[in-house]
Amino acid sequence: MPRRTKEEALQTRETLIEAAEVVFHRKGVSASSLNDIAKEAGVTRGAVYWHFKNKHDIFQAIVDRLLAPLDALHDQIEDPSEPDPLSRFRELLEYLTLEIARDPRRRRGFEIAFLKCEQTEANAVLNERHRQNYLDGSERIRKALEAAISKGQLPEDLDIERGIAHLHIQLTGIIYLWLILPDVIDFEKEARHMIDSFFITIKQNFGPDSGSKY
Repeated sequence: MPRRTKEEALQTRETLIEAAEVVFHRKGVSASSLNDIAKEAGVTRGAVYWHFKNKHDIFQAIVDRLLAPLDALHDQIEDPSEPDPLSRFRELLEYLTLEIARDPRRRRGFEIAFLKCEQTEANAVLNERHRQNYLDGSERIRKALEAAISKGQLPEDLDIERGIAHLHIQLTGIIYLWLILPDVIDFEKEARHMIDSFFITIKQNFGPDSGSKY
């Protein structure tokens, strides 16, 4: 049997990720099996094991693919020669929300992550990966805010940790609400409003003494 080329192997891997997206979205992560994914992809179970140890690794590959387009934008924000990191950070958030709103496959990926990954003992490893993804995302936000501070675009006494938490809460909340109430929430409109509010608030209300006194 001829040895597969690197290109063929990469294509098989992509096919498996796309098949897993379909299966996870249809059945949920807990109820899905590697056999389901192999059948959807039109390959053998052995082909799945060639690329992934288990379905949780495939789930992480789906998440990684969702986040990969943001890496270049983050790198630009963190570049010391970037004169306007705050605007680049805003562009990143706008890009992310528009991609979720307009790209069906990206929306499907977020539906899997938010709605189809059940909180079960079998999915405990995914819960830990969610936690790590949160920490990784927080670090990227921290670097973006620090870059903006270094350019004098944000106050030096900015409470960065509060800003990070605030953005996570707002962004996660608007995505979740839209996914469960797509006919009620105008996602693009509300996402723009959320981003506007965040950048106004972070300049005015996230100093060291801005917390509640009660």
